[in-house]
Amino acid sequence: MSAATIKQIKGNLWRIGAVRLLFSFHFVAAVLIPFFRDWGGLDYTKILSLNAWFMVWTFALEVPTGIVADRFGRKTSIMLGGLVSAVGTLVMVSAPHFGVFMLAEVLLAAGFALVSGADQALLYDSLLALGRGSESRRWFARLDSYKLTGIIGGALCGSPIAAWLGLAMPVLLQAVPFSLCAVFALTLVEPPTHERPRDSRPMRSLLGAGFRTLRRNASLRALVIDMVGTHALVFLIIWLYQPLIERAGIPLAYFGAVHAALCVAQILVLSRIESLERLLGSASRYLWLSALLPGVAFIALGLSQHVAVVVPAVLIAAAFGLTRSTFLTSSMNRFIDSAERATVLSSVSMLRMLAIAIINPLVGMLADWSLSGTLLVLGTSAILVAAVSRSDARHLEDSATSYSEP
Repeated sequence: MSAATIKQIKGNLWRIGAVRLLFSFHFVAAVLIPFFRDWGGLDYTKILSLNAWFMVWTFALEVPTGIVADRFGRKTSIMLGGLVSAVGTLVMVSAPHFGVFMLAEVLLAAGFALVSGADQALLYDSLLALGRGSESRRWFARLDSYKLTGIIGGALCGSPIAAWLGLAMPVLLQAVPFSLCAVFALTLVEPPTHERPRDSRPMRSLLGAGFRTLRRNASLRALVIDMVGTHALVFLIIWLYQPLIERAGIPLAYFGAVHAALCVAQILVLSRIESLERLLGSASRYLWLSALLPGVAFIALGLSQHVAVVVPAVLIAAAFGLTRSTFLTSSMNRFIDSAERATVLSSVSMLRMLAIAIINPLVGMLADWSLSGTLLVLGTSAILVAAVSRSDARHLEDSATSYSEP
């Protein structure tokens, strides 16, 4: 490669970070429930059904958008993802109608699927082209830090905008960072690729192979069931915390600060997982505690509306519940042969999306009946999962002798 080409590929490293930050800069994240409820006129059943609809389309579009990236390049896929997402936000705010929201969610799912994975693949190939493949873990961690920076920044800006200019304005302005993401994508350079030959089997065959692995491996299956069930329950804190803090008397302008605190709380737990595991004495005890604490927090939220209880309980539920899947994924990888890793993890991802798609509308109907009652049901369910997870100790202990990366 020429010196000019090397310089261009080096520029990919920071530009991909900028793309990830812009694509994650969600003004609307901290005011989603007020937007759909007060501006859109939806009840909780329809709001959570929209999220289920988004999950279904994200999964359905994963393969087609992957073909776009393979055939036309990751740069093109990222650019299209930014543009389609920008159009999705404009459609979202065009009219307060459920059908309009459904169309917008399809566009947003397509945009997410176009960008998801394409930025990571482009970063990895750029590092390989520069002879710096050994630095991939550090750069992928840096990419996640850009994402979190975008989420926190967008939340802190979005709620004051909603308080001052109305609930529709953060959604309208969301088209700006998405469009800038597309602009930055134009400056990216496609490096020479170093990919393994792709598996030519159809998607149905690949997923079938993944599910057969889950059926054969009882330890892996137990961990997957644990992860899928808990994540589907605790994921709901993202959709329920806004009406909870609103009920506790926190003004709309400060919703972004709470959302940012949720992200920081998760970062703190993720950075201390190994220390917490050592403190508790085993991985199985951490697995139990990380399900128990969100369950107790949900019950506390169902019983109290005082801000001194609500904010800490929301943070605890998010910090331990939303990071639990990361801990479990690390444990599951030890049970999966490297030749089957991508297939099995894709199958697990599909199960997680399916569980969320099924549970969300049901919880929405419960929340329309009673928000406090819903939290008590979720908390009790999470505690039951915690009780079951205690029996998974042998699976985590056995993982040390199972498959691992060479």
